[in-house]
Amino acid sequence: MSEESQERSLTREVQAVQIPSGDAIELPALTKVNITQQLGGSYTVMTPYGLARIDGSDADALGADLAAEQNAFAEKATEAKATLPTGEEPDEEAIWQQLKNVYDPEIPVNIVDLGLVYSLSVDPGENGGHRVNVQMTLTAPGCGMGPAIAEDAKSKVVLVPGVDEAEVNLTWEPAWDQSMISEEGRMILGLV
Repeated sequence: MSEESQERSLTREVQAVQIPSGDAIELPALTKVNITQQLGGSYTVMTPYGLARIDGSDADALGADLAAEQNAFAEKATEAKATLPTGEEPDEEAIWQQLKNVYDPEIPVNIVDLGLVYSLSVDPGENGGHRVNVQMTLTAPGCGMGPAIAEDAKSKVVLVPGVDEAEVNLTWEPAWDQSMISEEGRMILGLV
């Protein structure tokens, strides 16, 4: 999708998350929205009520073209997960790549390149599969979007073949600062 915003009318009522508070909001059918960011399978939209994040599972409310994109993404993830034999350890690089599909809805840089992911570990799960534990932070401790971003990260990690469950924990130690942004992230943000 281009950097330009796209005006659309919602085809049905949709649940969204208000930015930056993180509060749930219900957007009625026919509400006019401008898509300001489409990254990582979710949509940041400007509404008459302010900025909101719409989950990719509700892409159909934004139009058939976006719903088709989301369906293709979901099918590809399901096929990839089915190809790994049960019990095989997941590819850690694939987990990091999935985390690169998670974005703060106000910043066009993924959480890995923003330096928000401090660590991840892959451990044996209870049912013979694998559990991934992610430690991450946010750009500011008061960010109301923390639970939504953490849940998005979790939902992306469990798409990786071999991952049966994931836990994403928010931590404030060490405190995040701009020096943690990768070179690629700095370029996207115009900091270089």
